[in-house]
Amino acid sequence: MQDCVFGRYNLREAVSVEDLTAAQHLRGLVFRAGRDDRDQFDSRCKHILIEDGASGQVVCCFRLLVLQDGEDIQNSYSAQYYELSSLRGIEGPMIELGRFCVHPGCSDPDILRAAWGALTRYVDEIDAQLLFGCSSFAGIEEADYLDAFSLLRERHLAPKRWLPRVKAPRVFPFASKLRLRRPNLKAAMRAMPPLLRTYLMMGGWVSDHAVIDRDLNTLHVFTGLEVRAIPPARARVLRAVVPQAQAGS
Repeated sequence: MQDCVFGRYNLREAVSVEDLTAAQHLRGLVFRAGRDDRDQFDSRCKHILIEDGASGQVVCCFRLLVLQDGEDIQNSYSAQYYELSSLRGIEGPMIELGRFCVHPGCSDPDILRAAWGALTRYVDEIDAQLLFGCSSFAGIEEADYLDAFSLLRERHLAPKRWLPRVKAPRVFPFASKLRLRRPNLKAAMRAMPPLLRTYLMMGGWVSDHAVIDRDLNTLHVFTGLEVRAIPPARARVLRAVVPQAQAGS
């Protein structure tokens, strides 16, 4: 991906050990109480940094793993936690978005817009058919997110043909547990992680259960977005905020 500019932010791919360390440090702030976060998938992924153009501070990062098609799905990070054989029939490139995080001290909504603009550019470059990953809720207390999970069950479950099955040893099967609960919509949206909220606005869908990840202290749901199913109006909005390539890059 070319280096890009979006308002006050610079977006670029990590190209050095120092860049990767900066991403791992930010991930550690978000997921590991300050300890750097790293795993065996780091060496296989592209790492995208979003920096404040004035200070140079890394304010957001995420990583992208490109898979050739659905037959490659078992090599994804998500496949450690979800049984994904239902997705093997997808033809064309797929992108797994992982370890998405924003610096705890930054709340500018343009950071999320810049990230989705960069993702849109990359999806278009490789003609990706599916964008997917694990969308995380902070903490492992499902009681904190009952309205959010109820809303996911009611409106956003994956189509049966794509539905991931249970693989992880500890899960919260919210689709069955909450089948009689009606969500409070305002409470549900307040509790929904911003990244997941954006997926859903574009027609994304989720697994029928959340994985209880004690390692990262999160609850996460498998999330998929079929690129060709994005509503045209949403697609136009995304392409309108695609960051501009820096001169000379």
